[in-house]
Amino acid sequence: MRLPLPPRSPLLAVAVAAMPPPRGGGVGPPPLPPSPPQLSSTPPPALPVESPKSGAPSHHDLPSARRRLPLASTAATDEAQEEWHPLPLSTADLSLPLTLPTGQTFLWRRTSLSPLRFTGAVGTHLLSLSHLPDGRLAFLLHNGGGHAASTLPAARDALCDYLNATVPLADLWRQFAAADERFAEVAARLGGGGARVLRQDPVECVFQFLCSSNNNIARIEKMVWTLAGYGERLGEVGGFVFHRFPTIERLARVSEQELREAGFGYRAKYIVGTAKELQAKPGGGEKWLASLRERELPEVIEALCTLPGVGPKVAACIALFSLDQNHAIPVDTHVWKVATQYLLPELAGKSLTPKLSIVVADAFVTRFGSYAGWAQNVLFIGQLPSQKLLVTEATSDTTKPTKRKRGKNHIKDMEQGFDHGERASAVW
Repeated sequence: MRLPLPPRSPLLAVAVAAMPPPRGGGVGPPPLPPSPPQLSSTPPPALPVESPKSGAPSHHDLPSARRRLPLASTAATDEAQEEWHPLPLSTADLSLPLTLPTGQTFLWRRTSLSPLRFTGAVGTHLLSLSHLPDGRLAFLLHNGGGHAASTLPAARDALCDYLNATVPLADLWRQFAAADERFAEVAARLGGGGARVLRQDPVECVFQFLCSSNNNIARIEKMVWTLAGYGERLGEVGGFVFHRFPTIERLARVSEQELREAGFGYRAKYIVGTAKELQAKPGGGEKWLASLRERELPEVIEALCTLPGVGPKVAACIALFSLDQNHAIPVDTHVWKVATQYLLPELAGKSLTPKLSIVVADAFVTRFGSYAGWAQNVLFIGQLPSQKLLVTEATSDTTKPTKRKRGKNHIKDMEQGFDHGERASAVW
């Protein structure tokens, strides 16, 4: 059965005036929800995406992932024949616009006119994600027949792990809102749910955030996309060539000069240095990073800070978004503002220091408990200037789609949305 493109779910967009909340108790992890039966459905073809103008500058040494390729004339027809498979996540459990483009990861691309459809690689699996009309999340596997390691069951399992699907977000939000007035206000403005914390591959997460130092979202995406191009090619969707993120061994063979010529600047030495540092770990860097999931947060932060270019704030991001440290609190100017206004008003007027960052993190854990990082992520999104755009995308009607511009205006919007102290910028 073919289903139409999903309309965006109506979300509540009225904000109430915030007041300093009273101290509340911690929130523990709620019970896990049962998984719904697996179904499949097929959406109608999406309109073709306009290919870039010829003659665009390119560097012959850069991996192919940086090039946007023209769509084949049969792309829309082929997409219409693919099967979409629902996941055990509703819109309240995961909103794509509130999760993928908010600074946790920089590798997903909009490959359709629908702002609720994203495409990316999860391990060996090339996948598109979208919301069905009934609110459920669904995925489309693009390379199931072309990659021996990418089968439908394996892709489903990998995606559920990546999306942290066992964590019942709707229950968490209800508990957070009951514990904190400010959270309740932001949650209402964002529609009551959907901003989920990902469980990314640690190697992929480390190198993405190494690119984030003193940077804006447009340049971070460009750098991370370049790094991904050193990995195995998985396929093309919507004019974009997608790759599996490269191994540590592959990144260790990339020279600093090559990265500098690609526009990485001083970050090139951090990427090369971290790759070699991880490669030298007993048992290999991948095993070493995975082992951090079993350690206490202070040990994790200390261990990550031994890598070139990783400081406490970048380490907290890596810990939260890939190492199961659900109470890790990356403290930037926005989180500091929330803390001094609502959690620790006695610190208002003071400057953020490493010691005060620890005080802020402790205050979040006291208020929200073992999933404090998830609550902080929502409050962070609520402070972003680009949050207005995110809410608009999540609530607008999609029955009359308009063409998305990906030129100078698009880049300018992305820079304004995440520059000057937001997660993808210098504060990390």
